[in-house]
Amino acid sequence: MQSQHILGVVPARLGSTRLPRKVLRELAGRPLVEWVWRAASESGLMEQVIVATDSDEVLAVCRERGIPAEMTSASCASGSDRVFEIAQRFDAEIYVNIQGDEPLLTPEHFQALLAPFADEAVEVTTLATPCSAEEITNPNAVKVVCGLDGRALLFSRATIPYDRDQAGNIGYQKHLGIYAYRKAALEKFAKLAPSPLELIEKLEQLRLLENGISIVVAQAPTDTIGVDTEEDLKRAEAELLKSPHFKKSQWAG
Repeated sequence: MQSQHILGVVPARLGSTRLPRKVLRELAGRPLVEWVWRAASESGLMEQVIVATDSDEVLAVCRERGIPAEMTSASCASGSDRVFEIAQRFDAEIYVNIQGDEPLLTPEHFQALLAPFADEAVEVTTLATPCSAEEITNPNAVKVVCGLDGRALLFSRATIPYDRDQAGNIGYQKHLGIYAYRKAALEKFAKLAPSPLELIEKLEQLRLLENGISIVVAQAPTDTIGVDTEEDLKRAEAELLKSPHFKKSQWAG
């Protein structure tokens, strides 16, 4: 088993339901998963970033482009399970679970995600960003409520907290689905059965909270667009092309 301090893993399942083959769909002439891998790699915070897939086609595309990739089981129920499978082959202190459908991630997102690990008590981190008005009631935009210490109290597709008195200025926070785990926390997650709230909301991070594993929520430097539909793909490409990160990237053009 290879040993590394921080390992990035990009789960990239080909059989997505809402947008088939989305990790191989092109933005600005390159597969979506390539943009995600590049942003993680350019952060310089991980010794290696590996694409973890269940598809021979994704594996071949990645290797043709010089992207480290590993085959994982088609039976993995979640991205975290796929990360855990990679963790059996590559030893690290911290594993970063990077959604393969987030092409607007930048190196700064990884800086924010990993900074809390300066505190040795931190087990798991994730990111949040202010929720736009149109997303507050959208169940596809997951909301998160945190305690005064910055740890997550609850994630939900519902609008939380509920503004009973219509006071406004709630400051809703949208969760961005990128995580970092200490090795022990990842192993604990993988051994736990899916939890009741996780099954209801279809949110794997609730398994951690329901089992007493705390999640520190850091502020993302910018919002992203998770690609689930054709419209998302078009919006993400438009934002990518005009982003400062893209314009200074060696990939531009």
